[in-house]
Amino acid sequence: MTQEETRLQEARKGTSDWKKWGPYLSERQWGTVREDYSKDGNAWDYFTHDQARSRAYHWGEDGLAGISDDKQLLCFAVALWNGRDPILKERLFGLTNSESNHGEDVKEYYFYLDSTPTHSYMRYLYKYPQAAFPYGDLVATSKQRNRGDMEYELLDTGVFNRDRYFDVFVEYAKQTSEDILVQISVCNRGPEPAKLHVLPTLWFRNTWTWWPGTPKPSLRQITGKIGSAAVAASHAQLGERYLYCDGDTALLFTENETNNNRIFGTPNVSPYVKDGINNCVVNGKQDAANPEHTGTKVAAHYQINIGAGETATIRLRLCDLAPSAVGDPFKSFAQTMQIRQRDADEFYQDITPERVSKDEALVMRQALAGMLWSKQYFGFDLHKWLVEHGVDSMRPGQEAMRNSEWFHMVNQHIISMPDKWEYPWYAAWDLAFHSIALSTVDVDFAKEQLDLMLRVSFLHPTGQIPAYEWNFSDVNPPVHAWATIFLYRTEQALKGEGDLEFLKRSFGKLMLNFSWWVNRKDRFGKNLFEGGFLGLDNIGVFDRSAQLPTGGHLEQADGTAWVALFCQNMFEISGELAAHDSSFEDMAIKLADHFLLIAHAMNQVGSDGMWDEEDGFYYDVLRLPDGSATRLKVRSMVGLLPLCATTVIEPWQRERLPKVTEILRERLRRMPELRESIHPTGAGHLGYGDRGILALVKPERLRRILSRMLDENEFLSPYGIRALSRYHAEHPYLFNVGGEEFRVNYLPAESDTGMFGGNSNWRGPIWMPMNALLLRALMSFYLYYGDSFKIECPTGSGKLMNLFEVAREIANRLIRIFLRDKSGRRPVYGGAEKFQTDPHWKDYVLFYEYFHGDNGAGLGASHQTGWTGCIAKLIEIFGRIDANQYLAAGKKSGFAKAATSRK
Repeated sequence: MTQEETRLQEARKGTSDWKKWGPYLSERQWGTVREDYSKDGNAWDYFTHDQARSRAYHWGEDGLAGISDDKQLLCFAVALWNGRDPILKERLFGLTNSESNHGEDVKEYYFYLDSTPTHSYMRYLYKYPQAAFPYGDLVATSKQRNRGDMEYELLDTGVFNRDRYFDVFVEYAKQTSEDILVQISVCNRGPEPAKLHVLPTLWFRNTWTWWPGTPKPSLRQITGKIGSAAVAASHAQLGERYLYCDGDTALLFTENETNNNRIFGTPNVSPYVKDGINNCVVNGKQDAANPEHTGTKVAAHYQINIGAGETATIRLRLCDLAPSAVGDPFKSFAQTMQIRQRDADEFYQDITPERVSKDEALVMRQALAGMLWSKQYFGFDLHKWLVEHGVDSMRPGQEAMRNSEWFHMVNQHIISMPDKWEYPWYAAWDLAFHSIALSTVDVDFAKEQLDLMLRVSFLHPTGQIPAYEWNFSDVNPPVHAWATIFLYRTEQALKGEGDLEFLKRSFGKLMLNFSWWVNRKDRFGKNLFEGGFLGLDNIGVFDRSAQLPTGGHLEQADGTAWVALFCQNMFEISGELAAHDSSFEDMAIKLADHFLLIAHAMNQVGSDGMWDEEDGFYYDVLRLPDGSATRLKVRSMVGLLPLCATTVIEPWQRERLPKVTEILRERLRRMPELRESIHPTGAGHLGYGDRGILALVKPERLRRILSRMLDENEFLSPYGIRALSRYHAEHPYLFNVGGEEFRVNYLPAESDTGMFGGNSNWRGPIWMPMNALLLRALMSFYLYYGDSFKIECPTGSGKLMNLFEVAREIANRLIRIFLRDKSGRRPVYGGAEKFQTDPHWKDYVLFYEYFHGDNGAGLGASHQTGWTGCIAKLIEIFGRIDANQYLAAGKKSGFAKAATSRK
């Protein structure tokens, strides 16, 4: 094993808690639901960025390039001041939803460059302008732009002209699980010498104000080695910790408590408040810092002059060793930093396929670094929060408010976030995709993430999985079971056996969730499902989560396909468990039965069914109050999703469950209409290697759907599969009701409507998670068909490919988004010349929320390495296996083993 794998094993066994400290600080705690105590639920305006430096948070903390312990009791981050800004740069700045023409957006340049899964080594880069940060210009100019305009970005302001900025690299290296070295390297990229104030900051999350009776921790200056400064941190739970600062630097102390005078116009409890260090450094108010050198927040104040093109370095150490035990705190600093860098290199070299290019390896490593840096402590006690709002959920007749039905929730965990600035809260279906990407580096953490959503403190008593804090009751696609069996197979391949206990405990909770879907989202018991927007925001003709302007209801092709896939995943899990415990056999039969009923309902032939024979595509069906029905003929990802409800049945799976196999055979014999509703399977219809298949889409429909999906004039972009067919660019879908026209156009970039906040768009761009599921479907069909099924790719090209080759072609197009092309440009950065050509920018990759349907440029949240981090898994899989390996190996010991093999 590599050294990092040894640390992972120690963490797994509990012999050393290597994951206790990590990048668990949010990058935006202000403007979140947790901190919102307004009457109207306007979280963005209740707690603003301007207030954040002065107002103590309730539920979490934020910072720049920061770390904390796993309960976020003690936090460390970097603050900066260029001598011109009106405030310290303590946190990232961005626009709220109402301030920007395309929704909330961070207006900073920062990059997650490296991290091991135990965070034994991490590296981060922040680009800080030397001129005054253009806060006002960003807000004012953005407000003047409409939805048809491009966003106004920080580079557009001219603040980086002539390279007048600092590159601030922050590195962390752990000597032990409790001993962390911090190196801050500041490079002046400008043409002239420049001065910078660097303020590494240590503070306690304020628990004493919000939880009466909680002991107040303390920070105090102590005597350290000559030529350095030292701080002792005392906490009732954490014990004693020490921060050592290299060099004879001043220490500025204050309290992490609200400046009531500034925020509310009321007296302060203490003269030393949260923004005391800001006021001392920026405003020159020396009395804003505590002369007694004690408090709950402290910053070491380094003032450095850096020549043009030169680099200055600052060293710190945060550990559990007192001065008497530590001696010279920086004696082995450089050696340890180099060792941990080598450990990280060794780890990534080991998991990166030899066949991938150097540029692909760079993209893979930075994608995984982004995944690991996007871990965050998420604290939220819903009962306490509701009581603080004057709502007691145990008393009837209370006025309803946001999330009041989730009063049981107590979240205090490290969770993988979609984006720690734009989406600093977990999202259930995002998290399933996160776990797939994270399984490449840390399958234990990936499993923990899926476990979390099924804990009693998360899962609703009805069985619903919480969506996200803005509305836990929103409905996300049910992909949890798919991720669960994927991780089980991955670990089975890595270790020779799967984690049956993980599978068993997940199955019971997932059955609660399955029952919730069946009972809540199939309102008429017809095995046709709704679900609302299902995470696809504006993909529909109108808001699918709101009351329909026509009345009636929608039968959703995507909702029904999602539940069909859910059935298949649960069938596979129950079958695996039944091989070890026969009591699960009945559940396997029940779930297979349910899939057959859904397939029969969805694939019914007729004018009001979801399948349109003329178009060769699936559509949502609008059921009107008078009983009539109409298909909403928008060619979108909604109609591609039935492809994803596809699962291969290996011969060894049938052999392990003869009773289940025989009962299902008899069911199909007695009810041939069920057999006719699905892809042919079983006796006389076995595929390559005697494989069977459960699939919604029959062979002739498969070919027709794929011909559209692989058509470059429809879904197939040079950079993956679009969420909406390009056909609608010239043929917009129009729907008229009550004198109002609803219109769906092909929009390859940003949304032109405010639906769901208007900050994401499913009407044309490329979305990584949906592409990943389509690739899974193609790979499953290939396992069944082998080379016997070939199709033109692209449609009309005359070039025939088997379905593995089709999957690889789409994967290559997705990977191409991030790679340098022949001219050295990365499509992800579009026309941003600084990112394309500058040597200090062009190899730092951002992983956006979604991508332009025609040119691959990144759109939406710029750091949503969450599900976009799946690109690392695609590089890994297609860098390791070829079609013959995959076909011969099969699902249990093949796909996972080939994809995770370190050979």
